[in-house]
Order: sequence, then C-alpha cells, then structure tokens
Amino acid sequence: MRELTALRQEIDQLDSQIAQLFLQRMEVCREVGEYKKANGLPVLDPQREQELLSAKSALSGDPDAKRALRALFETVMSESRTLQSGLMEDPEKEKAFAGYLELVHWDGPALSEQRVLYQGLPGAYCEEAAIRFFGEKCNRMNLKTWDGVFRGVKEGFGDYGVVPIENSSTGSISDVYDLLGQFGCHIVGEQLVRVDQCLLALPGANMGTITDVYTHEQGFRQCRSFLASYPKWGQHEMVNTALAARFVSESGDKSKAAIASRRAAELYDLDILQTSINENRNNYTRFIIVAADPRYPAGADKISVRFTLPHVGGSLCRMLQIFARAGLNLEKLESRPIPEESWSYSFYADFTGNLQQGDLDPVIRELINESSSFRILGNYKAASL
Repeated sequence: MRELTALRQEIDQLDSQIAQLFLQRMEVCREVGEYKKANGLPVLDPQREQELLSAKSALSGDPDAKRALRALFETVMSESRTLQSGLMEDPEKEKAFAGYLELVHWDGPALSEQRVLYQGLPGAYCEEAAIRFFGEKCNRMNLKTWDGVFRGVKEGFGDYGVVPIENSSTGSISDVYDLLGQFGCHIVGEQLVRVDQCLLALPGANMGTITDVYTHEQGFRQCRSFLASYPKWGQHEMVNTALAARFVSESGDKSKAAIASRRAAELYDLDILQTSINENRNNYTRFIIVAADPRYPAGADKISVRFTLPHVGGSLCRMLQIFARAGLNLEKLESRPIPEESWSYSFYADFTGNLQQGDLDPVIRELINESSSFRILGNYKAASL
C-alpha cells in the first residue's frame, strides 16, 4: 500500500488537470453563451441537460460512481448556466438585481418604536409579541384582521405591523405568506412567544358546567388531545383567542369557556380552569414585524426571500443547489399557490446571512438568474428563545 503523502500528491496533480480542463470547458461555454445571445436562444435547454446528465452517469457501471458523476456534472452545468446568464441582457433580472442593491444600500431611519399595529384584541398573543418586541409602553393599536394590519402599514396608518407566521406545533400560517406577497411589505424583525393555552370561564364555572368552548382555529388545533377528552363540548371558531375570552366574559354564561392566554383571563375577569392544555408543552409562535420600508437592525443575521421559478423540470433543485454551494443555512422553505396561475407556486425561503456585508452579491445574482422573479423580503435579527 502506498504512503498517504504519495496518494495526496497524486490527487493534487489530478486536481490540477481537472481544474485546467474545467476552465477550458468554461471558455467553450462562454462561446456557447455568446451564440445563444446572438440568436435569441434561452440559456437552459432542460431536455438536453437531462440527456447529458444521463450520458455522463452512464460512463461508469458502478452505481455509486454513477451517482457521483451525476452530482459532479450537475455542479459543472450549473456553473455554466451562471456564466451564460451573465452574458444575457434580461431587463427584468437586471431590474431585480438593481432593486436588491438599492435595498442593501438603503440608509433610512433605524428600527425604533412608533405606531405599532397588531391583529386581535388586547390579550391576544399578537399583542404580547408587540409588547415583547417594542416594550410595554409602545404605541400600539389593534385591528380586526391580518389584512388590515398589512394595509395599515402599507398606507401609512401605522409604522409597523405584528403578525404570526408559524407555530411550532401546527406549522405555517398560509394567509400571512399570501399577504406578504400581496402588499409588498418588508420583514424588519421577528419575535417568538411561548403559547400557553388556558381554559378560561366565568367565576363560579367549573369543568362540569362547560358545554361550549370558543377560540381561534389554531387554538383548537393546538389543544386537540385535551379537547378529545370532552367530545360533547361544542367547538366554536373565532377570529382570535382574545375575542373568544371577551365573548365568554360578556356572555354571563357559565356553560361557555374560552381557550386563550393568562393575560386574557386577567383583562376579561375570567377564571383559569386549566393551564397548559396545548398538547405540545414546547409550543411557540413566531411573529414577524413588517414595515413599508426596509430596516437593517444591528446584528441582522436572517434573510427572507420570495421567488418564482420557470415551470420546467429540476428548477427547484437547481435553486437549492445554489444555496448549498454557497454554504448558506436554509432554515425554511414554504410554497404557496399563485392565484392567477393554476398549478404554479411562489416560494418563501429563510436563510442565515447579512446582506450588508457584501459577500452575498454573487449568490443573489445567481438566484435571480435561476428564478423567474425574485424579491428580498427582509434582513433582520433572528429571535431567540
């Protein structure tokens, strides 16, 4: 058996040859790109790319080697597409990248408490998120709907909006993702709130008097195991948990109960019959702080983006490969249907990074080139537990 040093020297020599061949290949790809540009041809030919990948993997009969060859040439071809895309003059992609650069160099006011809008009534978890992020004395106003919060921010009625976007037990809140796309607001921060759902009722009520329970749809989902023990209780969905608490308080009916927070019990003079009735004791809701203009708080380390992709095979895979090659930690990927286009989707992604450090410019350019549309939603400081 040869010595490790000798083996490594041979690998270095082979790597040098591979590098030279790769650079030669890229020069040829540049000429191909110039030809495509001159003749109005697209950068990507999906059918030819798949045929080439199949041919390259067939160069070996070993299954492991086939997989490795395919992975190698997927990377090589991705770099070739990036090179050729840079030669093309696509006004929409140039506009998207110019918009990105404008955001990165935006020098507006720093993040500070002003007029804060949230959905629900006092005592709602949205209000708790606003208080935790901006402070107890923040100038806050409650609105009936998430749509109202986004509209209020976009039209200047409020400076910031606080809305929930996902729960650790029940997953994403799809409507909020749709509103992000609809109103074009920027995410400027996030806040985690531990959700401790309680069963609330009028003073003098007990578990034996309850016949009906009221809460938000998420509250029912989070407390399924508890509610399964009371199958005869009527379940009535309400716009938010605090509204359910106020309804029970104003009803004067000891047969009614609400699933809501401890704070709601205090605000609406209700007794807590049981605490922590959510089935997941480690139950958190993630709230985002949105604004009409971007903000870059000190220590920003999380980036959110929205993009759409060409309706061709492998487009999402190629997009994810860009994240992987750049070493970006992709924390979340969410897809939402595009209402105007049947069976087409927009994607929302969260990954770690700071846009103002400047090292992500080539990566963002590559993401823009690979997508049909691309927008930075925000760069902000990730919340901690």
